[in-house]
Amino acid sequence: MAGRILVLNTGSSSIKYELVDVRTRERPARGLVERIGEERGRLTHHAADRPPYVSEEPFPGHEAGLAAVMKAFEAAGPALDPVAVGHRVVHGGTRFAEAVLVDDDVMGAIEELAPLAPLHNPVSLTGIRVARGAFPGVPQVAVFDTAFQLALPPEAYTYAVPRDWRERLGVRRFGFHGTSCAYVSRRAAAFLGRDPDTLHLIVLHLGNGASATAISGGRSVDTSMGLTPLEGLVMGTRSGDVDPALAGYLARVNGMDARQVESGLDRQGGLLALAGTGDMREVRARDDPEARLALAVYTRRVRKYVGAYYALLGRVDAIVFTGGVGEHDAATRAESLSGLDRLGITVDPALNQAESAQERAVSPPDAEVAVLVIPTDEEWEIARQTLALITPGS
Repeated sequence: MAGRILVLNTGSSSIKYELVDVRTRERPARGLVERIGEERGRLTHHAADRPPYVSEEPFPGHEAGLAAVMKAFEAAGPALDPVAVGHRVVHGGTRFAEAVLVDDDVMGAIEELAPLAPLHNPVSLTGIRVARGAFPGVPQVAVFDTAFQLALPPEAYTYAVPRDWRERLGVRRFGFHGTSCAYVSRRAAAFLGRDPDTLHLIVLHLGNGASATAISGGRSVDTSMGLTPLEGLVMGTRSGDVDPALAGYLARVNGMDARQVESGLDRQGGLLALAGTGDMREVRARDDPEARLALAVYTRRVRKYVGAYYALLGRVDAIVFTGGVGEHDAATRAESLSGLDRLGITVDPALNQAESAQERAVSPPDAEVAVLVIPTDEEWEIARQTLALITPGS
């Protein structure tokens, strides 16, 4: 099927978009709307063979941001006539194990699931509504970040909490970064020349959000994020794992309510709490006690999950780094895997330090466990799943 798919990734304060040619995989246009809801918003639109189109103005809400995206296409091209629109939706709960064509019932379900992702599902709905209005009759497809993780076995997704919480309130592990994991695990198999069904992988998606996922035979068998994206690794502003009794303790000794604790862990934790910035590049650029501690805590947590998932899988064929930090920070890769030689996990310093935007191995050629860097491409994965849904058998 020829044509172009518009991919919309509507975040809590941003809109990332790409126009993807489904035949050539070229990207005729891509862009980013930043700082939605702030006084100084910014849209940067890149169209092939043209200088960037930049608009700096306030975007009071996501409707205004999406309207600016349409305006950017009109002003700087190319012509926007998609055969479908693919939307990233963070949380699909247990209802959506794969991408679906959007209708009113699907939109209602996404809205009902908003309490599980209050910063993301509502703005994804806004993106869908605007796109349905802008492109009447064009298929709209929702691709869920949780879908890949629904393969988790019961012993992985079940929390040891009261039955009523589990059955009536739906408390369980969901996991996230599924779109990225689906893409990079498939690319890792191709890089290794192996059938995905034969591989045991540990995928480390390290960005502002970070997660570890154990994959066996192309299916997720465990993942570090849980009911929400807060659990697991240390992240830019998220604490990752803490004692669950922390909320009760802070309520008793400091009078804090649930919202205050949740905000502290979700928006004021992680690297930001330890080093004063959530940007790993800024932490790496410093050499002071706070920065050193932040890096040690961050990489120790990654190493801890690698060891745990190695034990769970029993055999690991490759460890895959992806995401902004995973793809570009050689020191984080090396430190996260240090001391694991007895498990067959080693990093070649020269290969690891070499800068490249390509898929590559950073382990020695004869390493028992391959260590790979696979740049993620969630936009293409969304486009691929969208295409597969609107043209079965493609």
